[in-house]
Amino acid sequence: MRKKTVIQTLGAVSALSMALHFSALADDPSRFVEGTDINGIEIGGLTEAQARETLENALAAGYQLTVKEKGGKSEVISGAAIGCRVSVPEHLNELLSSQNAGGRQSGPSAANSYSISVHISYDEAALAAQIRSLACISGADIVQTRDASISPYREGAPFSILAEVQGNSLNLERTEAAVRAAVASGASELDLEAAGCYEQVRVTKEDASLAALLERMNACRDMTITYTFGGQAQELTGGEIAGWMTGSENGQISIDREKAAAYIAWLAGTYDTAGTARSFHTTAGAEAVLSGPYGWSMDQAAETEALLAMIQTGQSQERQPQYAKEAASRTAPDWGNTYVEVDLGGQHVYFYRDGACVWDAPCVTGNVEKGHTTPEGIYSLTYKQEDRILRGQKQADGSYEYESHVNYWMPFNGGIGLHDADWREKFGGTIYQYAGSHGCINLPPNRTRELYDQLYAGIPVICHN
Repeated sequence: MRKKTVIQTLGAVSALSMALHFSALADDPSRFVEGTDINGIEIGGLTEAQARETLENALAAGYQLTVKEKGGKSEVISGAAIGCRVSVPEHLNELLSSQNAGGRQSGPSAANSYSISVHISYDEAALAAQIRSLACISGADIVQTRDASISPYREGAPFSILAEVQGNSLNLERTEAAVRAAVASGASELDLEAAGCYEQVRVTKEDASLAALLERMNACRDMTITYTFGGQAQELTGGEIAGWMTGSENGQISIDREKAAAYIAWLAGTYDTAGTARSFHTTAGAEAVLSGPYGWSMDQAAETEALLAMIQTGQSQERQPQYAKEAASRTAPDWGNTYVEVDLGGQHVYFYRDGACVWDAPCVTGNVEKGHTTPEGIYSLTYKQEDRILRGQKQADGSYEYESHVNYWMPFNGGIGLHDADWREKFGGTIYQYAGSHGCINLPPNRTRELYDQLYAGIPVICHN
């Protein structure tokens, strides 16, 4: 019996000690009052540091975001899956101070439950992966929301209006932003529909502008654009145009720009003459096949834009293309009947006006022995200038290879041109083979002014052997 009594006595002493201990805790102003909870987590009897650690660990471990979707469905993103970390604000000690100032009241009638905002950080890549793995984003039951639109082109069939579809597809950018904001604020729930994350129909089949666009697109099926090239014509039919249409955007017909550009490139390849080989009937009666920069050359970029604009009207029309370079005539020969002919083999220059030779003179062209042979080709006069000093390449000492004053300068091929040459006593013959120019056409001084006065910028200059 004595042993039992001792045990009972010891038990009483232990109980009294524990009561005194808890009483001390309850009265300790460095600890939260018993029964205190923050955001539903018990922190009574803990110091500020202990409470902060407890809150951060508990909130991080238990965090999850419920994502509410259309049709009553929901999915959960857990804090563990996104590397969730919680930071409790520094003003936690203000709650403890308020308890101390209020007499440290505890029990059922005491208001010791608090709610505070916390800062949540997370792994950006992990959250992005969780969002994209949601069934509402990547699931098999997603119906894509689609505006009413014009049907694709089908050969032989008119365009029609495809009705709108109000599906359950989400705007990924808006959804990601809404989820990030919800997680960062520590929210436990996000309603995607209330947050405006679902895509909405903007254009219905009753839309008046869509009906007008349909009418214009069907009109394009019947339109014809006729390109004229002098006496020749090339028709672009509505059937071909309709095949370039890819639908509509912002009330305008969407056209495959590459196909339109390819058509213009084909026109240029078919009807341009600049850079192509052409036959020239010489004064001597021969046929010389020549190429060169002179001729018709379409401005393909500008004409592509013009074609796209014409299609938008839906109206048939006739058009002459825009050109980067133009020639004298659209019928062969494209240099017309007013031009300068330089016979390199015969060392003679002729000027034809309206088909009649009205001026001619012997000349000296590029030195063959020194590799300065004047090139053949079809060119045009760049400009003309009086009182000009022609210079060769600049030497290391600052001087020029040559410097020659001319009274009349008429360039047509870069630095090659027609000009007077008062340092020569003879012209024509075979002088050019061993004592010719650096490539220019040297003319008799007493004959050059007459030619100079009749020429103008753009006139064809044709050089042949």
